[in-house]
Amino acid sequence: MKTSFKTVVVRGFGLLGVVMAASSFSASTMAADLPTAPYLPLEMAEKAAQAAVAQCKADGYNVSVAIVERSGATKVLLKADGSGPHTVGSSTGKAFTSASMGRPTLGLANFLKDHRELDGLRDMDARMIILGGGLPIKFNGKLVGGIGVGGAPGGDKDEKCAKVGLAAIGAE
Repeated sequence: MKTSFKTVVVRGFGLLGVVMAASSFSASTMAADLPTAPYLPLEMAEKAAQAAVAQCKADGYNVSVAIVERSGATKVLLKADGSGPHTVGSSTGKAFTSASMGRPTLGLANFLKDHRELDGLRDMDARMIILGGGLPIKFNGKLVGGIGVGGAPGGDKDEKCAKVGLAAIGAE
């Protein structure tokens, strides 16, 4: 049997159409079953970081503020004029730690003082910094990221600025 090129192309597209239709159906069915996760929009992350920098500046401290996503990826990093070079790493590490652990870094640092058997947490990931100034970012109990402030003379002062950042976006 001799088949023309035109017939093969039409048959090929016919089969392709059936495969594509089946793929679309199963993909859309599966997509409806996929879980959804809240996230922190860029505009909110920027607003939180700016509020934290402004508070620390008002308190007389030149700091850096980092906002990370739930995954730990940096979303926003602001470095105030006159802040030290170390503040970039410390703010990012504090934000990462609070997002990763889902708790404030000052509380975690104090907890580890009393539970020396857990000191290995400090070495669990090179990005972790367990010093005061990092807070998880939560909405309705859902963790969406972390904020970290570095550069004030004490973790409690860094944390104060981070709390102002959270308040600016209505986070817990």
